[in-house]
Order: sequence, then C-alpha cells, then structure tokens
Amino acid sequence: MNTLRFTIPVAVLLASVLAACNQEPAEKMLPHYGFHEVNPNTGDTIYHKIPDFAFINQDSQLVTNATFEGKIYVADFFFTSCPTICPKVAQQMLRLHDRYLPNDRLLLLSHTIDIKHDTIPRLKEYAEKLQVKSDKWHFVTGDRDAIYGIGDDYMSIAKEDPNAPGGFDHSGWLLLIDENRHIRAYCDGTNPEAVTKFMNDIDWLLAHPAGLKE
Repeated sequence: MNTLRFTIPVAVLLASVLAACNQEPAEKMLPHYGFHEVNPNTGDTIYHKIPDFAFINQDSQLVTNATFEGKIYVADFFFTSCPTICPKVAQQMLRLHDRYLPNDRLLLLSHTIDIKHDTIPRLKEYAEKLQVKSDKWHFVTGDRDAIYGIGDDYMSIAKEDPNAPGGFDHSGWLLLIDENRHIRAYCDGTNPEAVTKFMNDIDWLLAHPAGLKE
C-alpha cells in the first residue's frame, strides 16, 4: 500500500519535469531603455527615442537620422586624443565593424566630444588608422551643444571636464539603437566579454526587426 501511494505522485512529477524539458524556451526579448510614457488616448507605451540629428562625418558627408532609416546602429562617444578608455572602446567597435561588415543593416556611429581639435581631417586620419569603411562606421562632429545634448538622449556622459584625463569626461558605453531609434541594449565598451554578449543582442535585433513588433 505504501509503495503504491508514493509511486503515483513520483510518476506524475517525473512526467511534469519531462514535459517542461520538452517545452520551447521563452523567446528572448530586448527591453526598451529610457523614459516611458503612456498615451492616455490609446494606452500605448511611448518609448524613449533618439531625436533627429545632423552631423558631419570623416568624409565631409552629412549624417542624419535618415542615414540610419531601416537600419540598426551602435553609438558611442569618444575623442581622438583620449588617453584612457577610447583606445579600448575603439578596438571593441572595430570587432563589431569587422564582424558585421557584410551586413548592411548594422552601422556604427561615433561622436567626437572634442569639437575644437577633432576636425574632419583628423577624424579621417583616425578612421584610416583603424582601416574601416566610412559607409559602415561614421565618425562625426558638429555643433558642440548638439553633440553634448544628444549625449543625454543616449543616456551617456559627454562633457568637458578640466579635471578629467584629456580634458573630457565621457562614458565608454556602446549603445544599440533599433530602427525606431529606441535604445535596446548597452554594454561597457572597455570589456571584451561584455561586448561579446552584446553581439548576441545585436544578432537578436537583426533577426527581429523592430518595425515589425514594438
């Protein structure tokens, strides 16, 4: 009697475990970062969005939000004479450049925060040293207030600071932006392991165009 009493629950439990193991894992979803609002009329969530922008890249070409229409991109902030984190971040961005070079749906966008010294020729030289394709990786400059202001929209630090190495304070974040200009992932651009995981987020977003599902 005792054997039968305990055999049935164990069998049921085993069947439940096997069923759970055979279930498809829940689909991964990337969050939307930044401030959210709810439309009072429709109840839809309004996600934080990178505003319109217009900068000039290393080839003296205008780069705007329209440049990235229908694409996703990785953004960061840097300056060419940075003595600390920028060289590390640049090497990780170079990893992304090389890995996703065949995929024209992913672009890279680096904003200089040293408007005075990082002239277009200097940005061009910097890009050439990295041996990157200019239509894949844009190094941009522009109005000082516009650059620093959009840093806030990317939730990144980008400002002058005489007490910081090189005279500028900035974060080493890499930020993944979807087709709707929403921030979907970020990582520490100085950490190769973090960037490797970040690539998984990029791959997911490439496989799940944001325009099809918000």
